Amino acid sequence: MDERIAEAIRGRLSEGKLRCVDAFRIAEELAVMPLDVGETADELEVRLSRCQLGLFGYGDPKCIVKPAERVAPGLEQAIREGLVGERLPCAEAWVIAARLEIPKLEIANAAEKLGVRISHCQLGAF
Repeated sequence: MDERIAEAIRGRLSEGKLRCVDAFRIAEELAVMPLDVGETADELEVRLSRCQLGLFGYGDPKCIVKPAERVAPGLEQAIREGLVGERLPCAEAWVIAARLEIPKLEIANAAEKLGVRISHCQLGAF
């Protein structure tokens, strides 16, 4: 276990959990991969919370993703082009959100409407 990562995680716990946004800040500050932070959190038995795509860690209900009412054609195309197999990797969802300048949760809501599952959490949560 990388003690630098472990120490950073311990310093950022909120109610005993590590928020997704904080995990990514740790990765950036320490110049490590987000997966390294997620794996260290797992070794420390620290649960991840408040996924930036809304997929887990919000209490009850744990997921805040709701199918979008409609999906703009450009967004649908971006999601479909980003699929690996039949799933949209988390990292690709982030890329789409940044490129289209929309919230990450909006990508997850659109994917839900389209029946597309998001996979390969960058922190290793799923």
